[in-house]
Amino acid sequence: MDDVRAFLDAAQAFFSSIAAVSWGALVLALGFHVLRLGLRVRAWQNILRASYPTRRIRYWSVFGSYVAGVGVNSIAPARGGDVVKLYLVKRRVDGSTYPTLGSTLVVETLFDLVVATLLVIWALSFGILPGLPDLPSIPAFDWAFFASHPALMAFLFGVLVFGGLLFAGWAARNVVRLREKLALGFAALHDRRAFLRDVVSWQALSWVARILSGWFFLRAFHIDAGVQTTVAVLVVQSLSTVLPFTPGGAGTQQAVLVYALHGTAPASAVLSFSVGMQIATVAVNVALGFGAIAVMLRTLHWRRHVEASGDGPLRTSETPAPKPDDGPRRPALRG
Repeated sequence: MDDVRAFLDAAQAFFSSIAAVSWGALVLALGFHVLRLGLRVRAWQNILRASYPTRRIRYWSVFGSYVAGVGVNSIAPARGGDVVKLYLVKRRVDGSTYPTLGSTLVVETLFDLVVATLLVIWALSFGILPGLPDLPSIPAFDWAFFASHPALMAFLFGVLVFGGLLFAGWAARNVVRLREKLALGFAALHDRRAFLRDVVSWQALSWVARILSGWFFLRAFHIDAGVQTTVAVLVVQSLSTVLPFTPGGAGTQQAVLVYALHGTAPASAVLSFSVGMQIATVAVNVALGFGAIAVMLRTLHWRRHVEASGDGPLRTSETPAPKPDDGPRRPALRG
C-alpha cells in the first residue's frame, strides 16, 4: 500500500505541473530509450547466434520477442515478461529449448551487472543512496516490507527452497541433457574477443543511450542534469528492478529518488520528474510490446491463427465427429 500511495502522490504532482514539461526534450528522451532497446536486442541476437550457429535468427524476430517482454514487465510484477520473451523467441528459433534460451538471458545481463555494481558503489561512496540501516525507514521501499514482515519472508524463503529441491530432483534425472542445454546458452563466452565485439560493444552503446535518455528526461522536467544527478537516476532505475514486486518499480523509484536528489531539487519536482519519466517509458514499452505480440502471434487475425494450429475447424464435445469415408458406395442391387 505504501508503494501505491507514493506513486499516486507522485502522479498528482506530475499532472499538476504537466504544462511546464519541455516536450522536445521528452521526445528525445523517449527516442534514446527506444534506441537503447534496439541496441540491447542486437546484443541478444548475437548471443543467440553463438548458441545456435546453424540457425537463421532474424533481428526483427528477436526485437519483437524482447520488446514484448519489456512491455509485459512494465505492467506486471516479478518480471513475468521474461517468460514472454522466451516463449516468443522459441517460436522463431527452430530447435531451440527453454534451458538454452534462459541461459542466453543470463549472459545478456552479465555486462549490466558489472556496470550497475560499479555505479552503486560510486553512488554509495558519494552518499547519493541511503545506507543499509536507512533502507527500512524509507517509505515505499520494497525491502522495507520484508524488514517489517520477517515471518512472511521466512515463508517465502521456505517456498523457494522447496521449489529448488523439486527442481534438483527433476534435474538429477535429466542432468546430462540439462547440462548440455544450459551450457549451450553460454557459448558466446567461449570466444572472449567475439564476446567483446558482438555483445559488450552493443551493450556499452545501450548504456550510452540510457545515459542520454536519463539526461533528457531531467531536462524535460527542468531538473539540473549534472553527472551526479544523471548517475543517481540510473542507479535508482537499476535498484528498483532488483526486487520487482511492483510493475516497473512503481513507488520505489519515487521514494529513493526523493532521497537521492534531495539537494538538487524540491521533493515535488523530483516526484513530478520520476512519475513522468515512468509513465512515458511505460507507455512506449507497452505500445511496442503489445504491438509486437499482436504481430508475432497474429492476434489481429486470431481465428486464422487458431485454425492454422489445428487440423481443421474447431469442434465442441457436442459436435459429432465426421464418419470416415470408405470410398464410393455401390448402388444397391435390385432384383
